[in-house]
Amino acid sequence: MLGRINHIAIAVPDIAAASATYRDTLGAKVSAPQPLPEHGVTVVFIELPNTKVELLEPLGDASPISAFLAKNPDGGMHHICYEVDDLPAARDQLLKAGARVLGNGEPKIGAHGKPVLFLHPKDFFGTLIELEQCTDAEHSSVTLER
Repeated sequence: MLGRINHIAIAVPDIAAASATYRDTLGAKVSAPQPLPEHGVTVVFIELPNTKVELLEPLGDASPISAFLAKNPDGGMHHICYEVDDLPAARDQLLKAGARVLGNGEPKIGAHGKPVLFLHPKDFFGTLIELEQCTDAEHSSVTLER
């Protein structure tokens, strides 16, 4: 079911300051900020040779990132995103196995313009999981042996 890691997301209180740190201190390639009102965040992507880091800043008072930053004022790792070949099939398999999908269970369009779902962190050892539909054959998923 799981493919490659698409990105690791870090919640930050100030996306401009965090972007400057990644760009100026670490020499990273940093994208322009992208507001995503439907998710309540502004995102910036740090491009790495093998994946991306997504910086998340709250967009509005109702942002889910605001609650995270209230508990972690300096910021911190928010979620990890894995690619999957078939998001609806992955969702159905996870639900059958007892995992909880956040929201209404229907995918939303994420920052990359692809459908995404989030899985409850209590089902995955305290880690919020995002699944993103992979459409690029180059990054197709691998089957995990059980």
